[in-house]
Amino acid sequence: EGRVEVYHDGKWGTICDDQWDDRDAEVVCRQLGLSGTPKALSWAHYGQGSGPILLDEVQCSGNELSLDQCKKSDWGQQNCDHIEDAGVSCDPFTAMVSRLLLFSPAECCSFLLPPLAEGTVRLAGGRSPGEGRVEVYYNGDWGTVCDDGWTDLGAQVVCRQL
Repeated sequence: EGRVEVYHDGKWGTICDDQWDDRDAEVVCRQLGLSGTPKALSWAHYGQGSGPILLDEVQCSGNELSLDQCKKSDWGQQNCDHIEDAGVSCDPFTAMVSRLLLFSPAECCSFLLPPLAEGTVRLAGGRSPGEGRVEVYYNGDWGTVCDDGWTDLGAQVVCRQL
């Protein structure tokens, strides 16, 4: 549990608690590889940070693998003070200040994530987190899906899995 800080463009900063809720906390806990019941905390519950406030208006669905996949303000665009720093409790028996690196897990942070289940899907190469090439995790590797017979029904299944 602790204040959530993110690393972007060479600096650490905090997240404003506007729109911050338990779905956001669930993504943070997943990204850190922590279990427990995710709980979002606001109003600098774990103390005020220093330096820049890097994110605001974070709105995760709860299914994302990292905060970088969630809807959010542009980096550095915020209307907050540090009294609004967001916090997270993942497990009542864990005490630490949570710091996240916001890169794709494949680039730097796979050690922060739980092992992937066979059949896990992701979207790759899109212009936003909600679009892209469908890839499936199988036998330790990511593979693509052939479009023979691909219909809207298949797309709906993938969207539900995400």
